[in-house]
Amino acid sequence: MKISLLEPIGIDAELMDKLSAPLKEMGHEFVYYNNKTTDKDELLKRACDSEIVMIANNPLLDSVIEKCDKLKMLDVAFTGIDHVGQTACKAKDVMICNAAGYSNETVSELAVGMAIAVLRKIAEGDKAVRNGGTLASAGLMGTELNTKTVGIIGTGRIGIMTAKLFKAFGCKVIGYSRTKKPEAVEAGIEYMELDDVLKTSDIVSLHIPATAETKQFINKEKIALMKKSAILINCARGAVVDNTALAEALNVGDIAGAAIDVFDMEPPIPVDYPLLSAKNTLLTPHVAFASKESMIRRANIVFDNLYAYLEGKPINVVKY
Repeated sequence: MKISLLEPIGIDAELMDKLSAPLKEMGHEFVYYNNKTTDKDELLKRACDSEIVMIANNPLLDSVIEKCDKLKMLDVAFTGIDHVGQTACKAKDVMICNAAGYSNETVSELAVGMAIAVLRKIAEGDKAVRNGGTLASAGLMGTELNTKTVGIIGTGRIGIMTAKLFKAFGCKVIGYSRTKKPEAVEAGIEYMELDDVLKTSDIVSLHIPATAETKQFINKEKIALMKKSAILINCARGAVVDNTALAEALNVGDIAGAAIDVFDMEPPIPVDYPLLSAKNTLLTPHVAFASKESMIRRANIVFDNLYAYLEGKPINVVKY
């Protein structure tokens, strides 16, 4: 069986060799590409004759998958699968396995870090020091995280982990999800209706997947419900927010700030993208999932997926 990893997954060659070594012993062919490409022809060339294809967050669209006649299993080194051609996978009966759980700690830590950075104006403070500024001259009076009400939208594993961290800072945590989970309640999340969460929260942190139902889930009308003093954090998926509406709200002061790690496209971001010029905005280039520790966890999970599938006992199978 031929197995192809189409892009790097953030680990060194030594760990890659260790994780893939049993494949050769089992008589399988393993091909690893150490550079990323978005060229459809090149992706097809890399994937077309493989029974198992492994990817991370690089898009693998229907137009490529539908031409991969041998493909049986897609092993995704990522939590979400919105970058995968699911229509073609369904038509070809391709199993998809993901790496849910690898970035729980990493994403939740960035969400909290972003909240503190916005409230305490850390980026502005750094800029002020480098330009000879002071607390007074740069307007750097901040706001504490302690005692704030945090709204968690989406109470999956990352949402729950984020709630626990905010609780550790003395925050009250409320939340919204289509499904109420006992473990979320145990973590201290008080469930409310979505509109009530938006109206009540000082900080809103998004942790929902990108689906047809969640596209622009936070739109102009939902943003209008938020406090003028509130901030919005998105370390989930860019598509779940109407970022044009968000930029407009920031520029007119309808909300106080935003911290955004994900956009309508993967970085680099076009120079005319509205959030780039929006007021009181902290932006990072889709890094929430990326830490040395999370990359190692992710690699172990996707290779566990691979070996489990080869043994006929697949794990982390995504229903789509």
